[in-house]
Amino acid sequence: MPFITRWLASLVLCLLLAPVAAADSAPPPADAVWILNLKGAVGPASSDYLVRGLEQAARANARAVVLRIDTPGGLDLSMRSMISAVLASPVPVIGYVAPGGARAASAGTYLLYSCHVAAMAPATNLGAATPVSLGGGTPSFDPEPDDDPVTPQRSGSALERKIVNDAVAYIRSLAELRGRNADWAEQAVREGSSLSAEQALEQQVIDLIAPDLEQLLAALEGRDVELDGRTLSLQLSNAPRVEFQPDWRTDFLAVITNPNVAYLLMLIGIYGLIFEFSNPGFGVPGVLGLISLMVALYAFQVLPISYAGLGLMLLGIGLIIAEAYAPSFGILGVGGAIAFIVGSIMLMDTELPAYQLAWPVVAAVGLTTVMVVFGVVSMALRARSRPQSIGVDAARGQTLAVAALQDGEAMVRFESELWPVRCAQALQPGDRVRVTGSAGLHLLVDKEES
Repeated sequence: MPFITRWLASLVLCLLLAPVAAADSAPPPADAVWILNLKGAVGPASSDYLVRGLEQAARANARAVVLRIDTPGGLDLSMRSMISAVLASPVPVIGYVAPGGARAASAGTYLLYSCHVAAMAPATNLGAATPVSLGGGTPSFDPEPDDDPVTPQRSGSALERKIVNDAVAYIRSLAELRGRNADWAEQAVREGSSLSAEQALEQQVIDLIAPDLEQLLAALEGRDVELDGRTLSLQLSNAPRVEFQPDWRTDFLAVITNPNVAYLLMLIGIYGLIFEFSNPGFGVPGVLGLISLMVALYAFQVLPISYAGLGLMLLGIGLIIAEAYAPSFGILGVGGAIAFIVGSIMLMDTELPAYQLAWPVVAAVGLTTVMVVFGVVSMALRARSRPQSIGVDAARGQTLAVAALQDGEAMVRFESELWPVRCAQALQPGDRVRVTGSAGLHLLVDKEES
């Protein structure tokens, strides 16, 4: 316990000193061009990184922020938080899909449309902005003969139509704000269309194409952008560069918001608390379990989870615990295992591959749970088939040693107690006897030959 206490104190101290150490580093130069990188799926970690990066760039009086984008899309809530930060930024934000081979798909398209300047490198693409429905498949479109073929009618449930119409209105508002092609933006949402960099420039979806960052800044020299109702001329060629890197907070958030990590942290927390309550006083399982559970709950707060799935998991764990303490010979345990596995499958309420539980993790945890259930059931069955042996009955057939003589009567020690014995032969301390039965409070024994 002292070691664990010192370890936890050291961890807390490191977490508290990390921001202080960052604050003590050299401040970035003023009037610099800040470079932020969005790579991978859009989620809580990337949203936190972008929002704080824009805030720090504004405090440092940056001339502009270049946001390099390479993303397949991500969570709607995180995307909207990032776009709100871009729209509210007092610093011009230049969206740049780079390097070659990068893409701004789905959420990346919305984000690029929100930037003050939109640029792409050669051999990049954007589009496929159709929202993924929460509970079903990708929305489908069935054009009707009497309708405009450019904007086919949406088929499906009312909920799916609402999701698509909301996404269309959102991206059109961004396109109209920045003076870009709103019709293609709607087509990207309704039909999942995509464009290469050259096609995007031809259709006025982006403002320019630049092979690298230096040529991008050179092409933007003297360009006017609208910022907070005023016109600002960009002067970026000779400005110093500041590469804003993710810090420990962003890295930590990226780890815990991985659905598989959050899932395992929740299980560690629950089973740690169960072990602590079953064996109070040990301390380590309870402390680690509570920390893991709190971290997992924070991660679930920012992840698209299904509360029905989470409820089924908790119900399954409760039934398994009930099987351990009140054996029902498999009924509660098997039902709990089924509820737990089904809840695990339903836990993540999204179809985005980056935020799905990995099947091997679910299978491994489910198999372990089933093995625990069958282990508990088998122990209960063995205990039921074992003959009752309490008190004197438990001593039958055992070989004991005479511990002492009291008032001429031999006494043997059994289960930390002294019992008087009756034997046809005379007994002395140290003699070995075998219990054959009982008479009242006396054990009937036969003396064993040495």
